[in-house]
Amino acid sequence: MKLSVVVCTYNREKYLYNLLKSISENDFPKELYEIVLINNNSSDGTEKECFRFQTDFPDVDFQYVKEEKQGLSFARNRGIMCASGDVLIYVDDDALVNRDYLKTYYDFFEQNPLVEAAGGAIIPLYETSEPVWMTFYTKQLLTAYLYKGENVKPFGRGEFPGGGNAAYRRSVFDEIGLFNTDLGRKGSSLASAEEKDVFERMRKRKMKIFYLPKAILYHIIPKRKLEKKYFNQLTYEIGKSERQRTLSYSRLKFAERLFVELLKWGATCVLFFFYLIKLTPKKGVKLLIFRRNVTKGLLGINFKIS
Repeated sequence: MKLSVVVCTYNREKYLYNLLKSISENDFPKELYEIVLINNNSSDGTEKECFRFQTDFPDVDFQYVKEEKQGLSFARNRGIMCASGDVLIYVDDDALVNRDYLKTYYDFFEQNPLVEAAGGAIIPLYETSEPVWMTFYTKQLLTAYLYKGENVKPFGRGEFPGGGNAAYRRSVFDEIGLFNTDLGRKGSSLASAEEKDVFERMRKRKMKIFYLPKAILYHIIPKRKLEKKYFNQLTYEIGKSERQRTLSYSRLKFAERLFVELLKWGATCVLFFFYLIKLTPKKGVKLLIFRRNVTKGLLGINFKIS
């Protein structure tokens, strides 16, 4: 069995070399994996950093590929087409991985031939301090934080791996098709839902998806991602993406998502009063803003980002 580590990147020269280095310094045989780097029209020094990596790590099987169609889903699909491995691991370009990362995925898929996909823990690595308004819920939103304990287990109903630390058998895409190119980020946009779409298609076919606590990705969080404008844009585009994803299935699916949003408003209000009682009102207010922005995006209401 061979692993293909697929890194889709757009203007992340600051982080890219250290990510590739952390993958290559894993205690894992070089002949059992490759790295496939998909450059999605970066305008910074991404290409230069890739060539620096190739020079410094000549023993690593490394493919550098340009994808000219703008969009993360286009880049991910190009990775599927270029990769030669039996298992494809998608890793975000602004992160680091632990030294047992590749071995964890390899051993799991070797020992569990009936499991089609898996995802690991995602731990935020802040470049500044964590803001006082951060809660478990906003941390999941802004940093893709994912930790489900120290035991290997299947993801439950409504749960799925983070897209930046997820592995699939190649056969998954043969059966369900590729990533939906109408969904996902394009350039500097913060659209999403392409991974959720894939996992929902997998679930319809009863495919198994597991959580692997020892496949750890450290997601680097710069100061910019903690600022008001980024928060508002991200939360609004989450709602827009959910609108687009569910309407692509049916109007009934969209109506179901609206009902779920109503339930989430109830939970958000409960949490707001909880944080108010705990004398941490900033946490509650941020959750209300989060829910407001998602709802506006879901309803297709124009929203000036500031």
